Amino acid sequence: MNRLTDLLHIDCPIIQGGMGNISHAQLTASISEAGGLGTFGVGTFPADHVRMELARIKELTDRPFCVNIPIRVQPDVKEMIRLVLDLKVPVVSLSAGNPKPIIPILKEAGVTVMVVTASVKQAVKAEEAGADIIVAEGYEAAGINSNDETTTMTLIPQIADAVSVPVAAAGGIGDGRGVAAALCLGAEGVQMGTRFIATKEALVHEAYKKKLLESSDVDTIIVGRSVGKIRRLVKTPYAALLAEVEKEGTTLEEFDTIADEASHIRGALEGKLAEGHINGGQIAGLIRDVPTVKELLNLMMEQYRTVIEGLNQNVKR
Repeated sequence: MNRLTDLLHIDCPIIQGGMGNISHAQLTASISEAGGLGTFGVGTFPADHVRMELARIKELTDRPFCVNIPIRVQPDVKEMIRLVLDLKVPVVSLSAGNPKPIIPILKEAGVTVMVVTASVKQAVKAEEAGADIIVAEGYEAAGINSNDETTTMTLIPQIADAVSVPVAAAGGIGDGRGVAAALCLGAEGVQMGTRFIATKEALVHEAYKKKLLESSDVDTIIVGRSVGKIRRLVKTPYAALLAEVEKEGTTLEEFDTIADEASHIRGALEGKLAEGHINGGQIAGLIRDVPTVKELLNLMMEQYRTVIEGLNQNVKR
């Protein structure tokens, strides 16, 4: 289809976001099997768990998949690199930290490297360091976001102009119209997280999926601005608690103890929405069903083609 799909050896230009400590083999493999690029996020997982999940992915699919390493989050980055090299993972995405020292190690082993960025400066540096693909993420996205708060629609064309490697757009994309818009802005693919949560293969609590289905355009909230750690969550009782704690005044250390991975597990996997948070991008307001991954990707690509055909007809007029 384009340079991005050729580099990744995938059928449609849709990539799964990392998802941190709620990432699992079933969803990753299902996305790859459906023609996209499934991604397993190592989060703060220990090496034994990551090895087990990656082996499981290889049992479920022989299609390419990706491993996301959040550099400042994962306690043992060196071990994660050893794992992906030992298991011959074809694609690695690097986020939340400086990728420069890591990229040459991966490239020497023949790994395709994607780097998640939130500014033109970061994107240019990533390309100079050897990144094959830039994932440009706007602050519409779920989870931890850039303090710059740059939106996807403004970020993508600027980064596409600044780098020569393929760009994937992330943040605020959940259907075929979003794919078409991203490609019109200069991207060659998209990365999604929230939309993949609302699929049958996603092993999260049903309360999480139900909350996404009920969400409107204004049902996400930003917390963490005052401590320099922006995180976009779905509005829940726990998210309201985080906002109130921040309003009253808190330190980064105090905030991290409340909005830690344990609270994310309680919300996302245990469905305790008054005791834990759930990440959600602004695209949540578009989610109205819970299809299989294959149904979702097929529908998105069909919708994308319809939009592009309509644009072509409008231009001809």
